[in-house]
Amino acid sequence: MTGLTDATALLLSRIRDVPDYPEPGVMFKDITPLLADPAAFTALTDALAEISVRSGATKIVGLEARGFILGAPVAVRAGLGFIPVRKAGKLPGATLGQTYDLEYGSAEIEVHAEDLSAEDRVMVVDDVLATGGTAEASLRLIRRAGARVAGVAVLMELGFLGGRARLEPALDGAPLEALLKV
Repeated sequence: MTGLTDATALLLSRIRDVPDYPEPGVMFKDITPLLADPAAFTALTDALAEISVRSGATKIVGLEARGFILGAPVAVRAGLGFIPVRKAGKLPGATLGQTYDLEYGSAEIEVHAEDLSAEDRVMVVDDVLATGGTAEASLRLIRRAGARVAGVAVLMELGFLGGRARLEPALDGAPLEALLKV
């Protein structure tokens, strides 16, 4: 087995399926066992950091909340800055916001715009790509802040939810890399 195959098997073995959570009929992919395993968490951090460095990123954006858990160590490993993208009203001071549609209603995310500049190439890191709404809004937010998008890197893509198709126009040619596809 290659190193990538070994890492993929390790990551998959540490993701727990939780049936009927948060509602009946949903199979939740719980990454907390992966985070609790230092070898698996290190393999994940290394893989996402490698993607970020290869993309030429200068900053990592982590999406609330699990994107913070993954993005911060990726930024440290890759020697890059880390920028949190939060739900509206959670960041102090001046922010730049972006609304987006959910299945029922809408939501808003924010960033401190002064943390990004025209010289930055930003890699968005998150745990799961599901429908793509939050990731798409983050790409719009990054561009509105004046920075360029280096790509999106996620642990897991839930392909049956169509997030990739929704996200591709907003990526505008930047890569979307998922370590696992389910």
